[in-house]
Amino acid sequence: MDLNELRLEIDNVDRQMVELFEKRMDIASRIADYKIANGKKVFDRDRELQKIKAVKELAHSDFNKIGVEELFSQLMSVSRKLQYQKLSDVGASGHLPFIPIDSIDKKNSRVCYQGAEGAYSELAMKKFFGDDVNCFHVETFRDAMQVLEEGSADYAVLPIENSTAGVISETYDLLTEYENYIVGEQIIEIRHCLMGVKGATLSDIKTVYSHPQSLMQSARFLNQHSDIRQIGMKNNAFAARKVSEDNDRTEAAIASSLAAKIYGLDIIQEGINQADSNSTRFIVVTNQKVFLRGAGKISLCLEIPHEAGALYHIMSHFIYNNLNMTKIESRPIEDKDWEYRFFIDFDGNLEDSAVKNALRGLREEAKMMKVLGNY
Repeated sequence: MDLNELRLEIDNVDRQMVELFEKRMDIASRIADYKIANGKKVFDRDRELQKIKAVKELAHSDFNKIGVEELFSQLMSVSRKLQYQKLSDVGASGHLPFIPIDSIDKKNSRVCYQGAEGAYSELAMKKFFGDDVNCFHVETFRDAMQVLEEGSADYAVLPIENSTAGVISETYDLLTEYENYIVGEQIIEIRHCLMGVKGATLSDIKTVYSHPQSLMQSARFLNQHSDIRQIGMKNNAFAARKVSEDNDRTEAAIASSLAAKIYGLDIIQEGINQADSNSTRFIVVTNQKVFLRGAGKISLCLEIPHEAGALYHIMSHFIYNNLNMTKIESRPIEDKDWEYRFFIDFDGNLEDSAVKNALRGLREEAKMMKVLGNY
């Protein structure tokens, strides 16, 4: 047989496969009707594992067994998505206790930020809430989450990602630990300044203080001055305050120009961050399960089975519901070696039917799912 004849045979088999696929989906639809009528869950892991084992035994080579497993895993995944869609069509969108709101009351809210006066978090807060915001600062990210939980503040502003240095892992971890939720975000340009006491010059500096992220963002400059010792601080503004209090010409801080002004320091060199474009994304967090009606981004956290193909099948819920996933990060799960928690951002609103359908599937198939916010 020549190539064209073989391709005709493939075309014939493919037509039969499509006919069988549509027949299978029709049966899956009737199964969905039965499950809806009888209150049964869509996802039955034991049944699917039994089915995979059975169809693999029908194959005649090891290569084909692997292929059959992948094929039928995908077929059953598609069948589940059809069933989830039918559940949505009858109004069974599942439990998602987020309350839509029309706006954030920025004028009458009490807001906290991590750091001291002059911190980039303060700049982000004022850009989001306005210069007259009723605010106070705390020492750590955990403290900010804690005051929200206690009700001492309505909102907290925390950094979550920098365009040069990457994610702030502690913020991600705290979002899973506390029942606090993202309702907004603010991106600000970061322009680091090297600052010291009055009259200090670059040749005087022996030690520089700053947040580890800021030291990382200024690595190129610091590498050119490798004789300067680097010491991490909990916040850039803390570093500026320390240099001011110590009043030592050999000490410098890396912080914002606002911090230099507040603590009476001279800017020795401006714009020392290594990237010309350097921005930090801050999130606005509250202890209420609310979201803005016009919100367009959703963040969630997932833990999935530690098995081959698990992430692949989870991701397919975004594809089948035509949702644009914009970011995925992983963080190790404490006390579980080499297992990870995934943080995902995607476009959408919690009132969208496609979002509801995807979240239903994710809830059923993930070991754990938490919506972190819609903003």
